Amino acid sequence: MLAYPVMNAEEHGIARWEVLSRETMAECRVFSVERRRMRREGSPPGEASDFYVLGAGDWVNVVALTPEDDLVLVTQWRHAAGRVTLEIPGGMVDTGETPREAAERELLEETGFAAPEWRPLGVIDPNPAILANRCHTFLALGARQVTTPHFDSNEECGLVLRPWAETPALVTSGVITHALVVVALHFEHLRRENREK
Repeated sequence: MLAYPVMNAEEHGIARWEVLSRETMAECRVFSVERRRMRREGSPPGEASDFYVLGAGDWVNVVALTPEDDLVLVTQWRHAAGRVTLEIPGGMVDTGETPREAAERELLEETGFAAPEWRPLGVIDPNPAILANRCHTFLALGARQVTTPHFDSNEECGLVLRPWAETPALVTSGVITHALVVVALHFEHLRRENREK
């Protein structure tokens, strides 16, 4: 798995914050809401503030490419946006799974595709201001459809294949708008750019 350096707060003149208390405000199916009473280190004892953190398991995204260099995409209804979006396969890392295992499972469940070659592309903090999880992006090379997709009761995806060369236009034209998907595609773009040097 890729490892990234952790920025040292003191090196940048930024004070750390200490957690004084935690309270779970809501437990939802895919996330929790926690209130954290926090104080900046060095502040007087009475100077504390409440911050709200969404807790969730880690996520995975899969940049799956066929032997013909077509990108495997899915369409699905997104409740917050209130519309169908075009994305890459992905989802939650289940308890007991590694991110790689979750990536393989999500690709198979959502598209029926499997791949013989897997590589980690990158790990990001989806929104470190309010989210306490990470998103792992994997590259699946030589992807082929081996079965039919298998959806849970709240999921339905449509399968779309597009040549990799079309991905910049899909992003810049606003067809793909999911921020985590844009980041995943950028990881693959960087990999290709570095490979060609």
